[in-house]
Amino acid sequence: MPLLASIPSPSQGVWNLGPIPIRAYALCIVLGVIVAVWIGERRWRARGGAPGTITDLAVWAVPFGLVGGRLYHVITDWQIYFGSDAPKRPIDALFIWEGGLGIWGAIALGALGVWIGCRRRGISFTAIADTLAPGVAVAQAIGRWGNYFNQELFGGPTDLPWALEIEPGRPGTVPGETLYHPTFLYESLWDLALAGVLILAARRFSLRHGRVFAMYVAGYTLGRFWIEGLRVDPAHHILGLRLNQWTSIVIFLCALAYLWLARNRTGEEPLGVQSGDAGDDPADSADPAHGRDQADEPELVSGEEREDAEARDGAGDDLPPDGDTGSGKQTATAGAGAASDGPAAEPEAGQR
Repeated sequence: MPLLASIPSPSQGVWNLGPIPIRAYALCIVLGVIVAVWIGERRWRARGGAPGTITDLAVWAVPFGLVGGRLYHVITDWQIYFGSDAPKRPIDALFIWEGGLGIWGAIALGALGVWIGCRRRGISFTAIADTLAPGVAVAQAIGRWGNYFNQELFGGPTDLPWALEIEPGRPGTVPGETLYHPTFLYESLWDLALAGVLILAARRFSLRHGRVFAMYVAGYTLGRFWIEGLRVDPAHHILGLRLNQWTSIVIFLCALAYLWLARNRTGEEPLGVQSGDAGDDPADSADPAHGRDQADEPELVSGEEREDAEARDGAGDDLPPDGDTGSGKQTATAGAGAASDGPAAEPEAGQR
């Protein structure tokens, strides 16, 4: 007997709290945003940025992203809301809680919002993009569960043990079939795996200047291409491929082009903070792209301290070498020598 015969769909996706409807789709989006901000804050602090920066930028990113996601959905599926035989009213195009957010528009306009916020704060946009990339992937993994509660965007019929039960009559269902590919689950797992790969790659290869975000874009579009091919919901087709598959191809190639063009890019990326603003804990300034043991090393001793040490060393040479005085001179000389070995090596430009 198989361990799992099928995955049942939720009996409902909306709960009423008095006159207020609580929709699972909206909750998944909100939870995804919260988790993305939390991950981004931790990564930004580890890079040396000021706490609260990612939360402030989310104020720009979230509304821009929601508008962009909805615009992409309405533009590409306009026939659902407009026309004489449209199944929904034009006003329904504003009801994002009923489903329908295009990730391409959400990322594009969300990035625009982040760029505006970065400009206002004097922060490198590419540094923020690299910091946010893993959290964005996790947010997508969580948000896809909203499709599960709405019983939408599933794949074709299948008899696999993890097939998803869909109520008859839903858009894309096949008469006589009730089990379909759970494409929401495929994409959710892909996004979680992608987030892990991004974190490991950033640490292993010291990726900077937007290359982590470009890897996220390339990785997501790669998975989205084959998952999109499994879906059976109504969509525009061009040369046998769904519109979102063509979009995936174009954006994937753009991400690869950026990775190639930025492969040798170095230099400092402004974090918008002065020295000491990131906190008292030196570990807070470590860059997760390098790891704590590869963080920038501070200069061991300042020039004035080194000159004082050398002066004490020179003064000690005139003292008589008797008893306690000689021992003190020896200790002072050893300490001065340790302090005056020379300044620490300047960190490489790519590690600042």
